[in-house]
Amino acid sequence: MPADKHLLDPFEQPEAEAAFGPDGASEATAEAAAAEAPSGGTGGASAAKSGTSRTRRSGTLRASETLRWLWTQLTSMRTALVLLFALALAAIPGSLLPQRPTSPVRVREFITANPQLGGFYNAIGMFDVYASPWFAAIYLLLFVSLVGCIIPRVGVYLRGLRAQPPRTPRNLGRLPAHLAFSGASTPEVLDRAEHLLRTRRFRVRRLPDSVSAERGYVRELGNLVFHVSLVFLLCGIAWGALFGYKGSVAVVEGQSFSNTLTQFDDFTSGGAFRAGQLVPFTVTLDSFEAKFETGPVQRGAARVFRANTTTTVDGVSSQQTLEVNHPLVVGDSTVHLVGHGYAVDVTVTDAGGDVAFEGPVILLPQDGNFLSVGVVKAPYARPERLAFEALFLPTAVDTENGGASVFPDALNPLLLLNAWSGPPKQATGAPENVYSLDTTGLTQFTVDGKPLRFTLAPGEGFDLPGGGSIAFHDWKRWVSLQVSSTPGLWLVFGSVLVAVAGLCLSLFVRPRRVWVKVSGDRVEVAGLDRTEGRGGLDDELVLIADGLGLAPAPTAGAGSNPPATASAGPATDADHAAQRAAEDEGKC
Repeated sequence: MPADKHLLDPFEQPEAEAAFGPDGASEATAEAAAAEAPSGGTGGASAAKSGTSRTRRSGTLRASETLRWLWTQLTSMRTALVLLFALALAAIPGSLLPQRPTSPVRVREFITANPQLGGFYNAIGMFDVYASPWFAAIYLLLFVSLVGCIIPRVGVYLRGLRAQPPRTPRNLGRLPAHLAFSGASTPEVLDRAEHLLRTRRFRVRRLPDSVSAERGYVRELGNLVFHVSLVFLLCGIAWGALFGYKGSVAVVEGQSFSNTLTQFDDFTSGGAFRAGQLVPFTVTLDSFEAKFETGPVQRGAARVFRANTTTTVDGVSSQQTLEVNHPLVVGDSTVHLVGHGYAVDVTVTDAGGDVAFEGPVILLPQDGNFLSVGVVKAPYARPERLAFEALFLPTAVDTENGGASVFPDALNPLLLLNAWSGPPKQATGAPENVYSLDTTGLTQFTVDGKPLRFTLAPGEGFDLPGGGSIAFHDWKRWVSLQVSSTPGLWLVFGSVLVAVAGLCLSLFVRPRRVWVKVSGDRVEVAGLDRTEGRGGLDDELVLIADGLGLAPAPTAGAGSNPPATASAGPATDADHAAQRAAEDEGKC
């Protein structure tokens, strides 16, 4: 066995030995050399006679050998680490750029503001990173690489568990930690050593003139548990991505939401999701409480966001409170409170005196003081349809620019409006943004040649020139709810916990070998740490020597011979070779 065989990655050893011979030459090279050698004997004459002999250039590989080589590279630890780093790197755009499943409006705004760059990002899937083909490719390659790494390593570990500790090296003095005691040999020293090492949780192998012991097998178990947990982690993520869903909906106080596809404002789901997975339930928003800081310090800062709801499942209703980071859990679905704002309760009457629109209109907040904008549309007003652009100020004050809100709570609410009218629009079935007004085909109301603008307080109304009116009854609050289901979340969390436990085992457990050897009247105690940078080996040898009743360790410290036989000078190449040979003897 080569002296540096132990330095090979355990993941790669089976494949490396399969692809290369004992002398390091590949099978393909050996076969090519044999084919190029002068023909002789019966085999050469037979090949020449049949005309079937073929030669390959040195270094060429057959298709099967190429596939084997590719598989070896894919299942190596280096490749797994590279893929893990690539997966983390590929996830960065998902945090820096708006993603279509969660922020479709921001994606459209980005593309509008940066048409060339946005078009390029859209083409390569930067706005839906976690569902892009290239992210899935990295994900799947990492999964295959981990499985290919783990399977052979499990076999190696199981064989190591069944194997006995290695034989005692011939020259213990060349190991990095070594103690020697002259005149200390007794018939019982090996018996005491065997018992002592067992009590110190070593696996012991008794030999005629020595005791070999080893511990720390659980370190490799920790490595395997960590990597297996990564596989289950990927499975859990894939499970949630395939069968999970997430939808959002805005609900005004006094209104309800049912968990059906038609009720969602936005909805995304995995490729294996089916509508039958939705748990049937209804959430009614009874009231929403919002409190803000009124003192001079952090004035306007949020203090309380609390939604009082009635949840109905299978005909059974219950009162529940929904707060930020305290979601409702209904079956396998989770309802989160993700936003809130103001809605205005208005009634629009057309020129004929008929009610063209009635109810609350959701307005979108624009700043921290909840200045909110939106549109009131009355498409069924006759003889002309009506529309209003609305600006709501929760705590209104006059400014040079006309008005502003100086506090997020509704202390002095005012509704600012302008009005539009136009001929009835033919229904086309095309979707239309309910929060913005398309003025195509509409004419703005004017007074003395200037656009008509007016302000309403709760309880007030306004009559439009030429007929029609709008009344502002009151304001309400609305909340944005996110309903989601991630089936594999428990597997993800469990895998993370188990992976951390396995990582702790691999980091803190010290694989170590110890030998006690008797040569005549001389007793030697030596040890070897199988990991770099670990301390405490010298101290452990001293404790073992004390437990055997040997003379106190020399003043030069562990790792040295007694002064009479101590060797001077730093460790040489021969010392390092002896250390490697000690490990190799246990593997051969």
